[in-house]
Amino acid sequence: MKNILVPTDFSENSIQALKYTELLFSTLECNFYLLYVGSLLDTKNDVESFYETDQSDDNTKERLTELVKEIREHSTEAHHFFFPLHEYGFFIPTIKKHLEENDIDLIVMGTKGASGLKEKVVGSNAGDVITRVQCNTLVVPIQVELSKPREIAFPTDFNIFYSLKILRPMEEMVKLGKAQFRIMNALKEGDGLNLEQEKNKEYLLDFMDDTFPGNYSFHTITNQKVKEAIQCFVESRDVDMMIMVAKNLNFIQQILFDSIVERISFHTKIPFYVIHE
Repeated sequence: MKNILVPTDFSENSIQALKYTELLFSTLECNFYLLYVGSLLDTKNDVESFYETDQSDDNTKERLTELVKEIREHSTEAHHFFFPLHEYGFFIPTIKKHLEENDIDLIVMGTKGASGLKEKVVGSNAGDVITRVQCNTLVVPIQVELSKPREIAFPTDFNIFYSLKILRPMEEMVKLGKAQFRIMNALKEGDGLNLEQEKNKEYLLDFMDDTFPGNYSFHTITNQKVKEAIQCFVESRDVDMMIMVAKNLNFIQQILFDSIVERISFHTKIPFYVIHE
């Protein structure tokens, strides 16, 4: 049984993220926990609306209950189960609380996706979850295609050791979509890997050879900045998911949290799977 936490604010992007995740894990038995985290300032409004004879649409508990009911009715997977969670408090502490209480394996964050000059790739809540919560996180942009990933890209600089806690989630994702796994490294012209990077690369490729030989490939792109290299790679390979490791914060910073320029467009439709060790 896989336990998946889906924070929601009733927005279209959070609902789309849930739909994508249902499809992605269609072959697995899953518990989906839909979590609404309200500000402590909202408690007064909810209490007041509770006592009104015609309860307001602002009653978030009622909205969450109705949302889960609707999702259950439309779900086509008999082995998927849905539960509402309603809390008032601070976002990250509430997320951490439910990780423990519900033995969560994965957090799913819906985002609008960066679409213009100087926009961030992920919103503040998604960014905080990635950097402050020790749990694998799937970041799903609203324009994502509702299909399982067939081409998964793993951009890396080989500066970290790939433990089994990192490799097993990669393996699961490849098997879920019966996907091709593309390892990508961006290097400046004339640069090479140091001894530690070479060892990390060798270990990663050995794991791939043993786990799904023939379903992966390795690519080096030279003389381009990291973002431009990834953009070029994504377009040329028709990539539909990207995997990154949270431990490699410098690399994630370059891809997810820096401001972007208009020509970097892959953030608007490609999910990011961030793995924690």
